[in-house]
Amino acid sequence: MSVLASGSRGNCALVTTSSTRILVDAGLSGRETFKRLRAVGERTEEISAILITHEHSDHVAGLQRLATKLNVPVFITASTHQAWSRAVRDNDAKGALPELPKSEHFSAGRGFCVGDIEVMPFTIPHDAADPVGFTFRAEGVKIGFATDLGYMPTNVRNHLRGCSVLVMESNHDVEMLRSGPYPWSVKQRVMSRVGHLSNEALAEFFSSDYDGGAEYLILAHLSEQNNHPEIARAAAEQALGSRQGLWRNHVLLATQTEVLESIRL
Repeated sequence: MSVLASGSRGNCALVTTSSTRILVDAGLSGRETFKRLRAVGERTEEISAILITHEHSDHVAGLQRLATKLNVPVFITASTHQAWSRAVRDNDAKGALPELPKSEHFSAGRGFCVGDIEVMPFTIPHDAADPVGFTFRAEGVKIGFATDLGYMPTNVRNHLRGCSVLVMESNHDVEMLRSGPYPWSVKQRVMSRVGHLSNEALAEFFSSDYDGGAEYLILAHLSEQNNHPEIARAAAEQALGSRQGLWRNHVLLATQTEVLESIRL
């Protein structure tokens, strides 16, 4: 697994097996996505599919171009597809509806396969049309992917059990957000139950309901304005350290500007 970019200016990750390569979200430009794929040694012509979590621009800004250039299926919920189409049409001078050369609709709670990877989408609490997280299973390995969620409901916690790798949102430090430059309305949205997960909320999950099984924990979607990588890392490691035996978890930080070195299991 590789995280190509994570943050409010663009999100994209890659999950692979020996025969299948899935892009999760398409928030970078096509050119930047291809550049970062090459940086982790991947060939763009070998991408199998694109999966979309939700329609916010930092997750779909490059979708139309990538889908066209790669000519691969885009797996997206029907509601997210409609919301994305409306947003692109509204921003188009001619009001033209965008097209995806190949699209496949899925529903949260119903698994499907892309090549040899079993995908399970699950609902997450976020202010989008039909937002989802994913788990991926292949070759005895399970990867969990949950970013852009306001809190950790029971269904999310259950889906994330038994993962070898967890990609989890650690968006903001609450005090930095409260005293930061955002308008109060934006602060309220970020802190709401359909906003973004704070360092503190993620730490609560790690200290109370996390099964401790992941070899790698990737902290993702860190705010550049309202967080700091070392604050996020310290909160996570302190929570993990409060539970005996969980120091074997490697805590990594995904960033906006740098590709996270590939994790191979």
